[in-house]
Amino acid sequence: MPTGAAAKKAGVSTQSLQYYIMVGLLKPGKVTQTGRRLFGERDIERIRLIKKLNASGYPLRAIRELFLEGRTDLKGIKR
Repeated sequence: MPTGAAAKKAGVSTQSLQYYIMVGLLKPGKVTQTGRRLFGERDIERIRLIKKLNASGYPLRAIRELFLEGRTDLKGIKR
């Protein structure tokens, strides 16, 4: 699904989704030849996780570090 639909489904603004991409928290599932970013269900779940972690007090930089460490779920994350 395109950026706007993905943002709506995940419960974030289009600008937030674009920011997540810009800072390296998220990569589109697919990019068309015309440059259109497309997202799948796994991407939606990751966006929701980013939103949840950020709302619980984790700064985006810390979330990015968790993802770089391979952490992609909430298990064992205490806040």
